[in-house]
Amino acid sequence: MKEKGDRAGRWTIAGFMSGTSLDGIDMAVVETDGVDILSLGPTGYRPYSDEERQTLRAALCTWPGDDRAEAAARVVEAAHAELCEDLGEVDALGFHGQTLAHDPENRRTHQAGCGARLARATGRTVIWDFRSTDMEMGGQGAPLAPFYHWACARHVGAEGPVAFLNLGGVGNITWTDPRARAPDAPGACLAFDTGPANAPMDDLMHVRGLGAFDHEGALALSGRVSRDVVRAAMGARHFARMPPKSLDRNDFAGLLDVVAELSDTDALATLAAVCVAAVARGMVHMPAPPERVLVTGGGRRNEALMTGLRAALRCEVEAVEAVGLDGDYIEAQAFAYLAARVLAGLPTSAPGTTGVPAPVGGGRKSLP
Repeated sequence: MKEKGDRAGRWTIAGFMSGTSLDGIDMAVVETDGVDILSLGPTGYRPYSDEERQTLRAALCTWPGDDRAEAAARVVEAAHAELCEDLGEVDALGFHGQTLAHDPENRRTHQAGCGARLARATGRTVIWDFRSTDMEMGGQGAPLAPFYHWACARHVGAEGPVAFLNLGGVGNITWTDPRARAPDAPGACLAFDTGPANAPMDDLMHVRGLGAFDHEGALALSGRVSRDVVRAAMGARHFARMPPKSLDRNDFAGLLDVVAELSDTDALATLAAVCVAAVARGMVHMPAPPERVLVTGGGRRNEALMTGLRAALRCEVEAVEAVGLDGDYIEAQAFAYLAARVLAGLPTSAPGTTGVPAPVGGGRKSLP
């Protein structure tokens, strides 16, 4: 196996992620040859204003051509351009955009934001539209971070399989074996969306005027779980399907109606329990027991979720900070890494990550 850096190219790329929580944009710089992480650079964050967040919320579930989607795209592009103003020299930007709708059954997905316009606005090369090619080839188009999780497992010196659990608006998990020769090799990665994560809790907080999110899960920790609601939620068709599989942010929006009669604390406790049950259900698909589950995303700060996961899973559960990674920026780093793979002509997804029939390279390149 080649050593780190012993490859044709190496790039310093700034990756960006605007997640389904609609809180803001994460930025992270990664130096990579498209296979290994060579170094992790500076990070940044640009929160959305209340007005911008309202524009994005209004555009959820819309498709290109809708005026609300265009308004959201302009917000996303302007905010990314602003975050780039103090960015140092990089070879390219890895731009994910803001997911407004995701419909894998009909092979379509919609991330607001045009990479060509961002390239013109920033004067930088932009790699973007990572999901479309995968979906055109029959894949789910998500999740896309697994190849980076494989690189992370190698970077932190894992000697056997580990799982990375991202708790954003939707939960997704990657089982990865760093001993595999490449992230697209058979047996290197299995990834899928586990189910709802922060989105229902954040939406409930918003609808009930309680704030943007349940800080550290304090409200959920003080509530009582409705086990009847959890059992009913686990009857959803998603949980009976074999991976790879993916979800739209709003696929479980009906959970808010189900908990409508519960108090604020009981509703949040129940929604947290649904997230935990979904992850536990997903663990049965792991090819082999992981040495540990490393949690990324905002959900790792929710003690109701972390306490529930530690009780439900039969392995060690830790935030990724335990191995020296930064859980706030894993996904932004992932799109920097994927952008490098696009530049290197390497696959960005594979059968084990999105269900695409064969490894495929996605992404478009726009010059300034």
